[in-house]
Amino acid sequence: MLLRIKMMIDHFLYGTISFSTTTFSSPFFPVILCFSSYFFSSLLFAVLDLLGDKVPSIHHYKIQQERRPTMRMMTKSFRRAVYNHLIFVLPAVLTQTCFMPSVALPFSAPTVVEVLIDGLAALLFDTQYYMWHFVHHKHPQLYRWVHAIHHEYMAPFSWNTQQLSIPELITVGFWSNLDPILLKCHPFTTWCVTIFSIWMSVEDHIGNHLVPFGLLGGAPAHDMHHQKPNSNYAPFFSHWDRRFGTAILPGKIRCIHCK
Repeated sequence: MLLRIKMMIDHFLYGTISFSTTTFSSPFFPVILCFSSYFFSSLLFAVLDLLGDKVPSIHHYKIQQERRPTMRMMTKSFRRAVYNHLIFVLPAVLTQTCFMPSVALPFSAPTVVEVLIDGLAALLFDTQYYMWHFVHHKHPQLYRWVHAIHHEYMAPFSWNTQQLSIPELITVGFWSNLDPILLKCHPFTTWCVTIFSIWMSVEDHIGNHLVPFGLLGGAPAHDMHHQKPNSNYAPFFSHWDRRFGTAILPGKIRCIHCK
């Protein structure tokens, strides 16, 4: 079974797609992958938010029923994401191409086991961002100058995911690029983790309760973070918030260390 899955990946990479082409080794490919993942993931939930005004049943799982994102709010958040990419991300990539050659891609696809192990990069990023997030909420100056822009809205929505300051964008980008190098991830699994992480980030901000059982941080936890900023710091999972007493569940008004 595992061998069959690996053969399917090999066929996908080397048959349907010419994996050796310069497209996938280009430094612009990760940027395109990240932004397109953000765009299409956010667009889906933005459409649902806008349709909810005409089809009330769509908002059945809305966490903050009294707060709905408007087209103006969505446009402002999306423009910030585009601005960050045009003003910082693309110039940074252009600079990189002048000093660093394109990365040589491996000749074979990863095994299924390698894909699962490399997926630990998401856990590493979750740990890094938890610590960064905690510090920036506890230090008023850091919060004001670096992180406050993300908390403009008490009720988050999908486009709000990448409403970030340049310093926060640099931090997130640094870890996203460094972690796969530290873990020696295969490019294919790096792309998988990237898409998964962006989907999780968008899902955190959709303002709807979709993921059950508290297995992930998810929208309820992050929605509560936007209401009570000194809680629920982890971006994806809930184990660090539970471990350090910063978790607060929807409907609760108290949590350890959240004052």
